[in-house]
Amino acid sequence: MLLFQDFQPIAAIAPTPLAVKSLRALAEGGEVTLWVPADLATDELPCEVYQTTLRELVNTLWQTHRALVFGLATGAVVRLIGPLLQDKMTDPAVLVVDGAGKGVISLCGGHQGGADWLARAIALRLNATPILTGGANALALPGIDVLGEPFGWRKGSGDWTGVSGAIARQQPVQVIQEAGSTLWQDHLPPDHPFVFGWDDPTAAQPNLPKPAARVWISPIQRRFADGAEVPSDCPKVQWHPRVLWVGMGCERGTPRGVIEAAVADTLRRHHLAEGAIAGLASLDLKADEAGLLEFCGDRHLPLLTFSAETLRAVPVPTPSAVVESEVGTPSVAEAAAILAASRTCQRDRQPQTFAPLRVSKQIFRLPDHPGAVTIAVAQAEQEYTGRIGRLWLVGTGPGRLEQITPAAQAAIASADVVIGYSLYMNLVAALLHPGQIVEALPITQERQRAERAIALAQWGLTVAVISSGDCGIYGMAGLVLEQLQAQGWDGQTPAVQVFPGISALQAAASRVGAPLMHDFCAISLSDLLTPWPVIERRLAAAAAADFVTALYNPKSQTRTEQIAIAQRIFLDHRAVDTPVALVRAAYRNEEQITLTTLGQLLDCPIDMLTTVVIGNQSTRFHEGWMITPRGYLGFEKGT
Repeated sequence: MLLFQDFQPIAAIAPTPLAVKSLRALAEGGEVTLWVPADLATDELPCEVYQTTLRELVNTLWQTHRALVFGLATGAVVRLIGPLLQDKMTDPAVLVVDGAGKGVISLCGGHQGGADWLARAIALRLNATPILTGGANALALPGIDVLGEPFGWRKGSGDWTGVSGAIARQQPVQVIQEAGSTLWQDHLPPDHPFVFGWDDPTAAQPNLPKPAARVWISPIQRRFADGAEVPSDCPKVQWHPRVLWVGMGCERGTPRGVIEAAVADTLRRHHLAEGAIAGLASLDLKADEAGLLEFCGDRHLPLLTFSAETLRAVPVPTPSAVVESEVGTPSVAEAAAILAASRTCQRDRQPQTFAPLRVSKQIFRLPDHPGAVTIAVAQAEQEYTGRIGRLWLVGTGPGRLEQITPAAQAAIASADVVIGYSLYMNLVAALLHPGQIVEALPITQERQRAERAIALAQWGLTVAVISSGDCGIYGMAGLVLEQLQAQGWDGQTPAVQVFPGISALQAAASRVGAPLMHDFCAISLSDLLTPWPVIERRLAAAAAADFVTALYNPKSQTRTEQIAIAQRIFLDHRAVDTPVALVRAAYRNEEQITLTTLGQLLDCPIDMLTTVVIGNQSTRFHEGWMITPRGYLGFEKGT
């Protein structure tokens, strides 16, 4: 799975040798196409060659690519793209990487085009600094014009520039949210300019400041004009969470045009936004209805269908005996709308409560056109995102940013949600950005973290679950996959990718030399999930087999005997002077390293942050370094 897949295709343009050097790493990752002139192409360089002028190349790529990355002076890029700029809603993202490859500038399309996101991700890949100049970035706020994108909201009408300006000036911005997730509200900085709490936006609010701008988050379609419900000198915008499920029954062969007219007419008369439609729902006999399929296909809407038996169990306000005699259920439009809106995340299970109808069934015919439509609208409590959720299981290594792989850094930086133990979250704080949902849970709540991450991914968000070390070694990866398996996961939805990290035993070993050069194993002394007799048997087996052994979770405030038992077991098989390394908090500011022997192990400070590395019979100390030879040199075979 590519981290940049939501922004494909991406082109990097390198017209000079210095630019090739700066951008080559992007091409080698396989996610970006590198374009170079013929005289710079080599067999070793993964690239495409352009034979035209640079301006002609840019003109061509502008029409076909979602993002362009230039290894060129900013002024030259501005002159190249100036005649091509039309609308930030449709123009590709434009980024500039400086000649030394130290800065990645989000030049155009920061919000709408995703250039800010790409600048962060590319900067991580190039070990550079992202340069973001938007006002929202400086205030640690999500851009108002991309606020609802993680949740699948549709952007409505309004003065987006005016509202963005009010936010940049830190003026009070009224938010009236009538539907959709409020998660974004929970992760705003303390000094944000948004003001919540208006129940009636037309009424006086003496305890609240006068707004300089207004944001509506609602399925209602509002008309913004002079004399409307807000003064014309107050810029306002609207987002439409996709919470409306349109239930529909129709005569066989009803054309798409009639269906389109029915939906438009119904929504207009009830002041509902077409952008708030989550999908259509109907009887399973309509699963092949051409007009419905064409309507949904054009708008990228799901069509849910239910059996007559399932629909018959849904209480509706206007059942019909005639409909029941024809198709086996007293309601199609109302029952299908209610049922679709009631199924959270669209999972196949019977809802315990039913969603409310916004529009009871209505029959629609279009003069001089064949067919007829019965239509109803219900509102879901949770919006439909229209996205396939992703779970990124990320190992953060020992804790310092430079010890996290570039791919893992990019995963954390680009996820909609980051979930992890609070200590580890603090260690990756520099990778987080405004607008992300960041949830830190206590160390004892691993299962709750896994369940929360799965729920958000099933809803359609991209969720990074972070673990220290390698997420697949005593980390969260196994627990998340276990939970998915228990829920009947199909292996594909949500999509899962594991980003490995430097494990604690690798980090500890690197700080003391090369103790893992021969066969080794890892054993956790925590008996929270493994019975202690099982742990004892493993310790005895590892000691007898002469494995170099890394002990995780060796000692806590309440669990102190296990490390002493482990020492006794190893002393039954190894000499008292066997080298042992104790590495606490490797690569962190509080790092502590102790080299000792198996016999003196208990004389040293040990806690839960310590990794204990016990050498084998050939391990030696040399000038403060711990070394295990690659073979048993000097020993008889079989000893």
